[in-house]
Amino acid sequence: MKKILILAGVFAVSMAQAQQRMTPELLWKLGRVSAETITPDGKSVIYGVTNINMEENGSERNLYAIPVTGGQPTQLTSTKGGESVVHIDKAGTIVYLHKGQLWQLTGGKGEPKQLTNFEGGLSNVRFSPDGKYVLFSREVEVKKMHSTDIYPKLKKSNAYVYDDLNYRHWDTWEDGKFQHVFFATYNEGKIGNPTDIMKGEPFDAPQMPFGGSEDMIWSPDSKAILYVSKKKFGKEYAVSTNTDIYRYDIASGKTTNFTDGNPGYDTNPAFSGDATKMAWLAMDEDGNEADQNELMVQDTKSGKKYNLTKDWDETINSFTWSKDGSKIWFVAPIKGTIQLYEIALPKNLDKFSAKNIRQVTKGQFDVNGIVGQSGNNLVVSRTDMNHAPELYRLYTKSGKLTQLTTVNNEVYSKLALSKVEPRVTKASDGKDLFSWIVYPPDFDPNKKYPTLLYCQGGPQSALTQSYSYRWNLQLIAAQGYIVVAPNRRGMPGHGDEWNRQISGDWGGQPIRDYLAAIDDVAKEAYVDKDRLGAVGASYGGYSVFMLAGVHDGRFKTFIAHDGLFDMRSWYGTTEEMFFANNELKGPYWDTKSPQSYKEFNPSEYVSKWNTPILIVQGGQDFRVGIEQGLQAFQLAQLKGIKSRLLYLPDENHWVLQPQNAIVWQSEFFKWLDETL
Repeated sequence: MKKILILAGVFAVSMAQAQQRMTPELLWKLGRVSAETITPDGKSVIYGVTNINMEENGSERNLYAIPVTGGQPTQLTSTKGGESVVHIDKAGTIVYLHKGQLWQLTGGKGEPKQLTNFEGGLSNVRFSPDGKYVLFSREVEVKKMHSTDIYPKLKKSNAYVYDDLNYRHWDTWEDGKFQHVFFATYNEGKIGNPTDIMKGEPFDAPQMPFGGSEDMIWSPDSKAILYVSKKKFGKEYAVSTNTDIYRYDIASGKTTNFTDGNPGYDTNPAFSGDATKMAWLAMDEDGNEADQNELMVQDTKSGKKYNLTKDWDETINSFTWSKDGSKIWFVAPIKGTIQLYEIALPKNLDKFSAKNIRQVTKGQFDVNGIVGQSGNNLVVSRTDMNHAPELYRLYTKSGKLTQLTTVNNEVYSKLALSKVEPRVTKASDGKDLFSWIVYPPDFDPNKKYPTLLYCQGGPQSALTQSYSYRWNLQLIAAQGYIVVAPNRRGMPGHGDEWNRQISGDWGGQPIRDYLAAIDDVAKEAYVDKDRLGAVGASYGGYSVFMLAGVHDGRFKTFIAHDGLFDMRSWYGTTEEMFFANNELKGPYWDTKSPQSYKEFNPSEYVSKWNTPILIVQGGQDFRVGIEQGLQAFQLAQLKGIKSRLLYLPDENHWVLQPQNAIVWQSEFFKWLDETL
């Protein structure tokens, strides 16, 4: 009897542990797994784990290795700061970047050795295939824009002088300095005199603000450098997406435009292992950042170029070559998920067709990154709405996934997870509208739950089985809310036409899609129709502002984060003008889509605002300037609507600092407690 009682007690404890729910604090304790590479012998995968130090308001990233066949991980680095792998030789010696300098870990063991002490530090480092050169990027001053440069005697002045657009971007004011690509000789940690291959050019490589080492690579013979840059300045830069891939010849010092003639984005150059082909991603339309991303391949001998996905109706996120160059694997959104695909290349590329494209994985998860190949396996990163990224081994023939890293398994073993279900609704135009429905842990269909419509940003960003540390649907559901997350018009994964339909129609069919989705779910007996809310950021914040004026009493509360409130003032203050021109179909004084500034302008509907609203605004957000949130808050206050402004002066379009994130998420749920 005593033994039974003890077992019952153990069971009760384990059940209590399993009922723990996700909280903001717990979310920020999760280890953030990001892959680096697979070792040359194909036996181990190197990855990083970032842990947040809430007290210090910062993070720490260390490198680990784990066998591709599975097993226990080995921690490789423990020094304070983040490390990223630059090179691994056949003997297993790892060279990595730490605090701007190169370090070496012999055989992946022992004490690390600092190799370089390069003035100004290094970033985006790549060794040439023959090991004789090093490639890196660094910032150089090209133009004088700050007062202390223009007026050297006025050392205490602080002013900027601009004669052209693109005077600020994302969260940074233009200061006349540009990221350039450099190369230098390299010999056991000794770096020779670096050569700026973009000397005097007012252009960036890697791309700003998010480009990295993928934007600059070596040719297989170590005789040339290929890099991605948008070689435009001022207004031309602001209105264009025309990046190109440039080839710099080491011997002659000459640069040629490899993708000259394509007016849209050209990115992610990568050579096949046998050097017979080069692939890259390309968009056709200048000014359309959400154009279909196509996979291009060039036969390096004949010079002939092929569009492998011209007859395939989706858009590609990223790709990698097989080691023998016979296949390309890529990931792409499809019906609310991101899946892995395989292209088998015929020897004669003239005979290639879309029939050569095979979907490898299927399931309610995202394959959101390819690390590399090991035999018949790939190592990939995988998420779903209940689990942060972990690394998996993927058997390419069957699509079977086997988990390798288990950084957060202990946390999730104690969590009550959410049920996540797909749901298809008929939109107002009769088309099928796909949504994810996320239920609270321990959901009981006999109870009634407050329900939130989640409005995705982008606007053309896929809403899939991803896992965000900011807008985390698991976290929201864990507080007792049902979350409705529609794949409304303008989201990849449902064909190119569906993705395009949002441009010029921001306040039209996409908003009707949102209303159709919430109205459909609200028919369920377990939804409390008197406690519906709508939340979102960026275009999602715009959607909330629009809904506030047209929802006809459906919603009891709103939360808008960095949303667009007035389209005229937004057009006059945002920085990437190509985006504004494409989405609104031109400026407000000469637009082909006047409804963008009238019928689809949230500020035109403020006379109907009568619902409590929380407005969040980042002070360093130049994509959606501070005036948008302030206008909306001031309007709500003057109309006597219960409203609150959460102002984050040090954050951009996102909330990145750990303590700020806790404040933001705490205010988010406090507001819902008060109003829903």
